[in-house]
Amino acid sequence: MKMKYPACSMRGNVDEESMQIQITKKTLVWGGWLLFIFTSPVMASNIENLARSLAKIRGEVETLQSQLDIDKEKHSSKMTALNSQLADLSVEDRRQKLSIEKLQQSIDKLGVVAQQAEQSGEHLKPVLLTALAEYKRHIQGGFPFKVDDRIKAIGDLENNLINQQIDPSKAVNQTWSLIEDEVRLSKENGIYQQTILLNGEKVLVDTAKLGTVFMFFQTKDNQSGMARRSKDGGWIFETVSDSADRERIRNLFDSLKKQIRQGYFELPNPLNK
Repeated sequence: MKMKYPACSMRGNVDEESMQIQITKKTLVWGGWLLFIFTSPVMASNIENLARSLAKIRGEVETLQSQLDIDKEKHSSKMTALNSQLADLSVEDRRQKLSIEKLQQSIDKLGVVAQQAEQSGEHLKPVLLTALAEYKRHIQGGFPFKVDDRIKAIGDLENNLINQQIDPSKAVNQTWSLIEDEVRLSKENGIYQQTILLNGEKVLVDTAKLGTVFMFFQTKDNQSGMARRSKDGGWIFETVSDSADRERIRNLFDSLKKQIRQGYFELPNPLNK
């Protein structure tokens, strides 16, 4: 037996299914547009923030590059200044070595004189007076450390020798000791008191002596300064006005008072023109 199915029923189901598919497609399309509409401003905001971050980073890089260029230039200038100071120190070092060599020659001469001392005191006196005169000229034109006291010691010995108040052989030994003291001064660092000529007046100050190359001072009214070579080759005492230089000098005095004689000290350079 053949069964018959209503044709309209099948067609109705097909139409309904097609309609649902069309609705689903439209729903997906509208959903996509809605998703695009809602996400586009977020993406734009993120891109804008990223652009701002990149611009900020670029600005920081340019600032750092500029600072690096400035630091390089400062370093180059500082190295040039240090090399200049090193050259000045080398000149001063050679000058001091030459001075010590001259003193050593005086000591050698006195050694010969001492050998002759037993032979004749009268012949010894003029040789001694010549050596003392050379020694005095060395002090007068040399390092400005207690110059008056050192000159006075030589003058007293000269007067005793001239007035025959001391035996020439003993005068030789005293002269030898004085010159050895001069050599020792070039190797010693320490704090002393002495009178200096400051701004046309004699002032009693504390001095920090570094060999026979550098000398710094402090006054009772808290002024600080240093000994500097003048244009004519002599020495003058000058105060420093820079607060950083005053602090460096104060630190040197504090260290020497604590018996700290080794280490790194940053000091104003008296050799600067």
